[in-house]
Amino acid sequence: MKNTTTGYKAHIEIVKPIKDSRVLQQVQETLLMSPKVGRRNYTIFQVGKVTLLRVSDVLNLKLTDVFKSDGSIKHNAYIVDRKTGKRNTLYLRPLEEILHEYWQWLEEKKIYSRWLFPSIRDVSNPITEKAFYKVMAKAGDMLNINYLGTHTMRKTGAFRVYEQSEHNIGLVMSLLNHSREATTLAYLGLDQDMRERVLDHVDFG
Repeated sequence: MKNTTTGYKAHIEIVKPIKDSRVLQQVQETLLMSPKVGRRNYTIFQVGKVTLLRVSDVLNLKLTDVFKSDGSIKHNAYIVDRKTGKRNTLYLRPLEEILHEYWQWLEEKKIYSRWLFPSIRDVSNPITEKAFYKVMAKAGDMLNINYLGTHTMRKTGAFRVYEQSEHNIGLVMSLLNHSREATTLAYLGLDQDMRERVLDHVDFG
């Protein structure tokens, strides 16, 4: 797919969660492969997957949101969702090892920026959503996967929480900052699946 504005929007519309753990591992390894910015791209994906933030909020994170001055990782990050204006508390403990490795990478590369995920061309600005879309689209092309996009990480994290929490849709709704269950089910592509599972057990007489 060409990296045009039209292509970008079209790609976003078909983004799905990665449900297969093997495929997820391949995607993460592919993101990490880039010799210059692989560690940054991989960390963006992991932060989005674990926090369930929208990509715009992930890329808007500042270094001080996540790290203390000595490079240690905060227990929580506190942000306001850009789309909804809702306050959001991020639990960072599941990301400790990944963020620690990322801090070391920033130090080794001598990348100093106020942004957690700076543009390598201009570290005074964060990487843009369009640029990260190109990263995901390239990974999809390399792996012959046609459903990757900037929302893949958020949808994948939400799906994995749903599956590993005995289908606790309330928890997933809270993490996504959704106010309606139907919105969450539709977001994960589970609305039809749920209807079919229920109907499979209905005695229609």
